[in-house]
Amino acid sequence: MRPEIVRKMIECGMRVSEDEKIYVDNVEVDYSAVARALDVDRRVVKQTAQQIRRNRYLFSLFSMTKPLGTSLVSLVSQLGYTAIIIEADPKSPGVMAGVAEILSRHGMVVRQAVAEDPEMVPDAKMTLVVEGQLTGQAMEELHSLKVVRSIKILK
Repeated sequence: MRPEIVRKMIECGMRVSEDEKIYVDNVEVDYSAVARALDVDRRVVKQTAQQIRRNRYLFSLFSMTKPLGTSLVSLVSQLGYTAIIIEADPKSPGVMAGVAEILSRHGMVVRQAVAEDPEMVPDAKMTLVVEGQLTGQAMEELHSLKVVRSIKILK
């Protein structure tokens, strides 16, 4: 089983069916398509799906994974939203709560929030898409959070 294939399956919300096929939601994904995305042989992708199906624990996980949905980050300028990408200590509790509390005090509505899993993604980040534009005061308060290392704003 190749770790890069498993990571891609998790990243895309791919699941393995009883008959060892790969799906994103209810759309079957050909082994060759996954192989091309990772520059590996399609047989290695098929073998990974077979190994997952034969392992009770892995199949219990990968038979129920689902995609998170569409990220709004690339659409923020068209929608009039702002994306806030925060690098913070991923092991510290309360990062999202602290950020949400500051945004709430400034009347900002969070439309989408995604926190990457630090066990799966090196340099994991938290991304929030909010209605409107971030004020300078809100930005200063976000920077003042002890666990925040950096903030990037996309408009």
